[in-house]
Amino acid sequence: MVRVVSFKDLPTTDLLVDAVYEGAPGGQLSGEALSKVLPGTGNLGGFRASGRGDDKKFVVLYTSGEDQDWPDKLDNSTGQFVYFGDNKTPGHELHDTDRGGNRILRRAFDLLHATPANRALIPPFFIFQKYPTAVSARSVQFKGLAVPGFTGLPATSDLVAVWKTTKGQRFQNYQATFTVLDTEIISRAWLNDLAAGNSFTANAPAAWADWVSNGRYRPLAAESTTVIRDVATQMPDTVQKSAMLEVVWQHFKDAPRAFEAFAARVFQMHDPRVIIDEVTRASVDGGRDAIGRYLLGLSEDPVYAEFSLEAKCYRPPLNGASANTIGVKEVARLISRIRHREFGVLVTTSVIGRQAYEEVREDRHPIIFLSGKDITEILTASGFNTPETVKELLAREFEIPGGRN
Repeated sequence: MVRVVSFKDLPTTDLLVDAVYEGAPGGQLSGEALSKVLPGTGNLGGFRASGRGDDKKFVVLYTSGEDQDWPDKLDNSTGQFVYFGDNKTPGHELHDTDRGGNRILRRAFDLLHATPANRALIPPFFIFQKYPTAVSARSVQFKGLAVPGFTGLPATSDLVAVWKTTKGQRFQNYQATFTVLDTEIISRAWLNDLAAGNSFTANAPAAWADWVSNGRYRPLAAESTTVIRDVATQMPDTVQKSAMLEVVWQHFKDAPRAFEAFAARVFQMHDPRVIIDEVTRASVDGGRDAIGRYLLGLSEDPVYAEFSLEAKCYRPPLNGASANTIGVKEVARLISRIRHREFGVLVTTSVIGRQAYEEVREDRHPIIFLSGKDITEILTASGFNTPETVKELLAREFEIPGGRN
């Protein structure tokens, strides 16, 4: 069970990974939790820095987890955290933001790639996510202590200015990659040290001190114990994404063969190392809707793992409709088509039934499942983050024979 810290205890509590810090009853801004846990950080915005000037005492990175245009993401299995800057609307230069969040990112990553001694000037980053409770909508969950960069990620890739277009206007924002360190508890003693401007003290977490001194990343990597996703976790978790899936389903439901090319494209969007060799014709597909390769190793000396892809445009459980679920029969069909040293991919607008899911995982068949939720998240990460942009993509690149949209 998640630990919940009450509002009255916030000024003296430690920070515990995944604990929830509760706001005051009533939902007023004055009862916001973060400014009470970490005084001096303010109560608004995604970037909440303590300290004046370029070099901050510490920085809070707050995410709602609900921004479709800028989807911050924590990968619990690796400890990698991707966070987007605060230039989220057109009309401003990349670093010209009210709260200076992008300037904070630029400064931190500049220091990261300067001399090793400059790491001591980089402030600790505390990650919090919106976590409404029955008591307060302004409660938050602590996700960890982070530092800029990630093992194996080059200096040209850990802070990237990405382009977006809104209503015909182009603008840039930062995409920053952090490592959440292997630190379960942040003591109140260290938080007090930071507030006083002293970071490298005896109270500092060992993983953070090791990174400052030696540049060694020790990520908080937590392998999931959940190997079977239930129906709820296979479906979109927001109204926006549900509407996106509805657009996909309505577009292809009367032309499921056309869905196969789209399914192959979605898998390719998921990972640039995916190569689609062919979307097969119905008369010759041998039970495989697409075939391709996954690139391993060096591009100059590649090794390929071949795969077979099966696409199922089945009715998702949306708008009160019951799901047409992927069952054992469909999964067994794909397994029977997988050749030696191949893996399989099953893409569906619906969900995978529990029995089929369990049999695949328990028997360790090399099958990747992409359900309705996965489709919408892959589309979102690729810039198609509204029902309108998805509809435009389908009309432009996946026109249904006969002109039906």
